[in-house]
Amino acid sequence: SKAAIHGGTTTLLDFANWQQSGTLEEVINIRKQDWSGNCYADYGYHVMLQGAIPPEILPQIGEVIQEGYPSIKIFTTDITPSRRGRKINHGHIWEIFKILKKEGGIGAIHAEDDEIVMHMYDVLKREGRTGFENLAEVHNTMSEDLSFRRIIRLAEHVDGTPLYMMHVSAATGVAAIEAARAKGFPIYGETLHQYLMFTHEHYKRPNGQIYHTYPSLKETSDQDALWEGQLRGSISTVATDEICCTLSAKTQGSQIDDTTGGNAGCEPRVSVMYTETVKKRGYTLDKFTDLVSSNAAKLMGMYPKKGALAAGSDADITVLDPSEKRTVTAARLHETDYTPWEGYEAEVWPTLTVLRGKIM
Repeated sequence: SKAAIHGGTTTLLDFANWQQSGTLEEVINIRKQDWSGNCYADYGYHVMLQGAIPPEILPQIGEVIQEGYPSIKIFTTDITPSRRGRKINHGHIWEIFKILKKEGGIGAIHAEDDEIVMHMYDVLKREGRTGFENLAEVHNTMSEDLSFRRIIRLAEHVDGTPLYMMHVSAATGVAAIEAARAKGFPIYGETLHQYLMFTHEHYKRPNGQIYHTYPSLKETSDQDALWEGQLRGSISTVATDEICCTLSAKTQGSQIDDTTGGNAGCEPRVSVMYTETVKKRGYTLDKFTDLVSSNAAKLMGMYPKKGALAAGSDADITVLDPSEKRTVTAARLHETDYTPWEGYEAEVWPTLTVLRGKIM
């Protein structure tokens, strides 16, 4: 959270992770205990569901939505063979979508086709190509295409349940969102600044695991589609999929089945995106702020308290100084002992962050 504030981000969303026991209220309270008094920024939670969903959990979804936690995280894949238990089957997702639609919630979806993903793990293991540099073949563009289109189609059958498609990494995902939006359905795409700037070729660099999250990095053609998607409206937000760990923890896995996901990127995010959008591509300031702030606040039920400068809003303000150019180095950041953005030339840097009217 200190890194987020230094980077100009005032509000973080973590996961309240339900793991087959307890109530949803209990897992939210556990996260509150973790965060309360230990965070420089404001914070909230996506409620994460996993595996088989017992009938008694379903009515609790509506309750937590009404309590102010509108986003429900759903996996369509177990991601890796050694970490099974995350995937929710489509029958249970269908029931969840009915509640989201009725109660005004939004599905936060990690969508990959589990059968394709697990098949490719088996293929690469048989071929002896188990190094993490091959992960783009496992978490591939076809998997994103199949899963996005199936989950979006399911939402369409529930009167257009709103979906927040997390971690959009491929042109196929962008196309699926755009097709649904063209029909008027409330489907919103989230990408990461890592997907916009890194490809699977970065895995071949020293400590290439630092660039990885799930789904994997893809091709330059996928990056092009993500940039175009921002302009056309199929990509609404740029997030981080943050994990705060040391370099040794991030690089301890080197195989396709044990590489650590998540990124270190919350501090340079705003500066990287300003540099890449406003300075290099001529985006308007309104478009930039929509991508890094306002749209997320709107979709997660925090607007206009967050994501706006208006009477009654929280007075969260970030001042970016275009004369404050900076070469990103881990030594000058506040998160961990490495950064995948090492050496990046930022054309702007935050010089002041205000949280609820307080200079931080």
